[in-house]
Amino acid sequence: MFNVLPITQSFSPRAMYWVVPEFRRGDAHRTFSASFARKMAMRSSSVAFLPALIFLLAIALLVAEATNVHYYDFVLRETNITRNCSSWSLLLVNESLPGPTIEVHKGDLVFVNVHNHGDHGVTLHWHGVKQPRNPWSDGPEYITQCPIPPGTNFTYEVNFTTEEGTLFWHAHSDWTRATVHGAIVILPEEGTTYPFPKPDGEEIIVLGSWYSQGDDLNTDLDEDLDEGNDVPRSVGYMINGEFGDFVACSQDSTYHMYVDYGKTYHLRIINAAVSGELFFAIADHNLTVVGADAAYTKPLVSPYLMLSPGSTIDVLFTANNTPGRYYMAAHRYSSESTDVTNFDHVVTTAIIQYSGKYSLDSSPIFPNRSLPSYFDYDAADSFTFMLRSLASEDHPSDVPLNITRRMFIVASISEILCPHHDCVIGPTTIGSSLNNQSWENPSTDVLQAYYKNISGVYTADFPDFPPVFYNWTGDDMPEVTGVSDKVTRVKMLEYNESVEVVFQGSNILRGAESHPMHLHGYSFYVVGHGLGNFDNETDPLNYNLVDPVLVNSFAVPRDGWIAVRFVANNPGVWFWHCHIDRHMSWGMETVFIVKDGDTEETSMRGPPSYLPPCEDSYNIARMKYRRLPRQISHA
Repeated sequence: MFNVLPITQSFSPRAMYWVVPEFRRGDAHRTFSASFARKMAMRSSSVAFLPALIFLLAIALLVAEATNVHYYDFVLRETNITRNCSSWSLLLVNESLPGPTIEVHKGDLVFVNVHNHGDHGVTLHWHGVKQPRNPWSDGPEYITQCPIPPGTNFTYEVNFTTEEGTLFWHAHSDWTRATVHGAIVILPEEGTTYPFPKPDGEEIIVLGSWYSQGDDLNTDLDEDLDEGNDVPRSVGYMINGEFGDFVACSQDSTYHMYVDYGKTYHLRIINAAVSGELFFAIADHNLTVVGADAAYTKPLVSPYLMLSPGSTIDVLFTANNTPGRYYMAAHRYSSESTDVTNFDHVVTTAIIQYSGKYSLDSSPIFPNRSLPSYFDYDAADSFTFMLRSLASEDHPSDVPLNITRRMFIVASISEILCPHHDCVIGPTTIGSSLNNQSWENPSTDVLQAYYKNISGVYTADFPDFPPVFYNWTGDDMPEVTGVSDKVTRVKMLEYNESVEVVFQGSNILRGAESHPMHLHGYSFYVVGHGLGNFDNETDPLNYNLVDPVLVNSFAVPRDGWIAVRFVANNPGVWFWHCHIDRHMSWGMETVFIVKDGDTEETSMRGPPSYLPPCEDSYNIARMKYRRLPRQISHA
């Protein structure tokens, strides 16, 4: 239906897509699009055809307001891939790991047609894209849609409005995003430029995780959740799909970035790992942070970075050292107790290689002095706490000051009463919660239930405060705090409310750990943070209301808290969850439903003409991984 517009086909090495020439206000292309839809509407008197026509007209008007319109085809299929001396058949997009890059300018519109040639249902999410008034294309499974069935396709509409910098897309169904993810590059709006000197080049750096289960990962996850066991743990990390020099059978495929002395490069760094916070450094080179989560920051010079899962950081790197070879390296930051050591200690590497003549006999230099240790809590907190918004005339900070809704949410590891006889460790199973509410996915997505007023799918009573107050970070916890309810409770917000949420970490079950909280449909200002228990009398006095960092994900520190603010001006159904998928699978999530405003422009859009069906999708989801492993060979 979208081919009614004149298009020119072009090829990008990052992905196959089509670009529609510019559509500007008053442009003939806009007039053609809108008039085409109107004529089609006039030609048909069929009532059954009206929803599709209304949808077509809405799309035409949206296209008319976009600078450029892009079309991508994402084909998901099982693809043979060899890593770490073993070969597997894994679900990939367009047969690549990471998947294809989407590149746009600020203000562009993208349609991504997802063809599911895999073995099970899947959804995709456009992480950090606000999708104004259009949660129908946001993607989280059973929140805004049901999975795209095998053998079918679904087109997502991705509308870039205020975002500028680096984001990424990923699967949002079970842990499929381990292999289904890719970068989103958002260049400045045409006619504008960066708020820093234009770099001499740029490089996308995608940090990913690897699981020994291969394509059987979701099978094991599903069984572990059913039986109450711990869920799978990754066995390694990757840079742009490669382990690097320190993993067997990987040295020949280590990723290389080639640089010239004296030039400055823009690194777009993405933590696409499923459950791992990561330290990152380049040997003997500083990094200057200039953006986070597609919003510009004040320049921050640091010898290392810490990225939580879901975080994206834009940095400038100047090749100003002695020409040679230098490792960029990343490894796990573990915010758990130092007694917990059952995580992968693998260091992933890529090589920065200067041009010129020098000996290649010696190994690249490793960032021994700059890469923090696995348990360096202070290094992690000090880096994230130093981030500030640019807050310039062209990129102003707009922090809500008159708060109308306050929430205090305790994020914790919990016990859940076992709902069936399959649990193997006792009457309770491990879980996680927000205010003692552990999320249970419904069988019909929340968005359709809200839009169609279907009862029995969710209740609108997520609490603003925990059931009891106590010393969150202490060692002695009231017994009642350790057991959570398995529920589907959402929070309703009025349109245009100014919201402040304080997230408090806890040491329930001695499970103190950081929790990177991600909000769909919004970015938020982190106005406060600290270690220990939040004090509602003294801590707000130290809030930064001038230039707090604007992000879509931010980690609640181990045994600490953060305070965030945003204006609820994007009507729809929006997921809020911990982006450590282990915690999300255990239930550390909820849904915010922002009600419509008083006008069409402040109200949620209607659904597209087609959505993946929800009939029996939940039962299919519970059985879809009951099959044999897909490992095909050992090298």
